[in-house]
Amino acid sequence: MRLITWNINSLRLRLPLLQRLIEEQAPDVICLQETKVPDPLYPRDALAELGFPHQLYRGMKSYNGVTILSRTPLEPITGTPDWCGREDCRHVAASIQTETGPVTLHNFYVPAGGDIPDPQENEKFAHKLAFLEEATAWFRANPPQRSILVGDLNIAPLEHDVWSHRQLLKIVSHTPPETTRLTEWLHAGFEDAMRKAIPEPEKLFTWWSYRNRDWKKSNRGRRLDHIWTTPDLLPGLKTINVLSPMRDWTSPSDHVPVMMDLAV
Repeated sequence: MRLITWNINSLRLRLPLLQRLIEEQAPDVICLQETKVPDPLYPRDALAELGFPHQLYRGMKSYNGVTILSRTPLEPITGTPDWCGREDCRHVAASIQTETGPVTLHNFYVPAGGDIPDPQENEKFAHKLAFLEEATAWFRANPPQRSILVGDLNIAPLEHDVWSHRQLLKIVSHTPPETTRLTEWLHAGFEDAMRKAIPEPEKLFTWWSYRNRDWKKSNRGRRLDHIWTTPDLLPGLKTINVLSPMRDWTSPSDHVPVMMDLAV
């Protein structure tokens, strides 16, 4: 299975980039975040023409939105929470049949959390922490097996997941309250496949701000996008690639795709 996860930052706007990505990389499964399209306007036909007739999506106007695209049939996973009691389209899950049995795939878009890393002063940050805690509790109560979790988790948890650990410790996405909670969620049944394939101390980034005039020269990145697998799938991990050249494509997302090859 070749799987790609990407915060596309508007599916309809960047459909041509998605087409080029598919042509160049030939993935079997694609998980997108920040699709920013309500379900009635979702481009089903265009995506089917790109080779992905099997689609599962939750979307809303202007914000959030997640989708799973597959060349083979998807079976929706039901019974997952509406996280934090909000209908804000941040999670979709499906079962995919493989030669060795079904694999469960979770696609998440975690709240960004605003700019102030204080839950008392910033409701968005409080929401982010609550989301992480609820997700951790749910996976502990529902231990995953043969599962993959991907998405824009909006946290760079490790020292070498950011351009400067010291300078970003008080910046939302790398603060201890976030990184600690994300690690607890990871330990609710998963392994960090990206860091298994590309261990520290190698720097590993998936996001570069639009504010950087020359993202490559400054290289002030963060690893906000993740691929986790349960331990039973980890022996099948072949490669992980961060497709950073896409950051130079015309009208790019500020995130780049992450691609995993997994024997299942």
